[in-house]
Amino acid sequence: MIRSGRLKYVQTMPDLAAQMGMPFGTFRNKKLHTVEGHPAPISSPSSRALLWDAEQTKAFQAGKPVPALPDTDDDEDLLDRHEAAAELGITPGSWNSVKNDPRLSKHVVMAPAGKGGTEHWPRRAVRAYKDSRPGRGAGGGRRVGSGDMIPRDQILPRITELLDDNPAITLTEVADILGVAKFPTAQAGLAQIRGRRVADLLEAEPGLTPDEAAIRLGYPKVTHRGAATIAEAELHIRRTRPYLQKAADALTEAGLADPVQVEVRRIGGDYLAAAVPLAAGQTWPALVWDERYGWRTATSRRHPIGKDTGTAPEGEGIRYLGKGIRPEPAELIKKLASAIRKGR
Repeated sequence: MIRSGRLKYVQTMPDLAAQMGMPFGTFRNKKLHTVEGHPAPISSPSSRALLWDAEQTKAFQAGKPVPALPDTDDDEDLLDRHEAAAELGITPGSWNSVKNDPRLSKHVVMAPAGKGGTEHWPRRAVRAYKDSRPGRGAGGGRRVGSGDMIPRDQILPRITELLDDNPAITLTEVADILGVAKFPTAQAGLAQIRGRRVADLLEAEPGLTPDEAAIRLGYPKVTHRGAATIAEAELHIRRTRPYLQKAADALTEAGLADPVQVEVRRIGGDYLAAAVPLAAGQTWPALVWDERYGWRTATSRRHPIGKDTGTAPEGEGIRYLGKGIRPEPAELIKKLASAIRKGR
């Protein structure tokens, strides 16, 4: 890190070469910064851009004792991405998403200043951000019963971005970075995105197993089973949707239904269902397809599928359109027309 008040002394490797009066390439090839006794970099060991303190390097080159740097943490110490991530207890990859938060971005300092500098953040700014995060303390994430801090429709896209940057990101990190509940929001969102991506890979390469796909994607072993379960469910939906959309489009062309992009839902734990709203003036407001019972009429346009009870829905206004689960669209239209005549 760059200790408080020492930004003006920050040097890069090209600066060291210039200080010794030699070309940078020569300095780098000879690795003169690694000779015995040379001051250690003040940057993180894993940092791509190594930095040094000029007072230390000048003393070394002059053959003088190398002065020690302050070893007490100060609020004005400048932390690089690795050190800032460690302060928050997250990975450097996750920091790449966190750093864009205005609470941090407005404090960024380039070291050394100017073109080619490396981003640093004052320790006080990182700690203030840490203290303001939801879910401080054991377990992390939002407190039980508290609301999420970002709109619901942004949660999955933001989790997707985090997963792009770090396939092994934990649900605790997701909860802390996004300010959402650890359970169920972060857990469910991570599982859903991982499952969809496993499904994408299985669809593209049918010879893969779910475990092989998860390994290829870099997911931790502990997440494989959940991702495989969601991938299987996602693939089931993808295989079913084309039939339902074909049926919905045929009903629309026949003037019986409103145009719709069919939304396939999972009900009763393991079963798929979908609704197609019928056109105004039709005998029923909608049709419902359930993979257990086939097509039927519905009595509600707003909630056509209704609550699953584990048995075939029955009652006034409900008509089952034949015995087949997946009749061809023309056959479905014929059965609906027949039910309309009988209903009248």
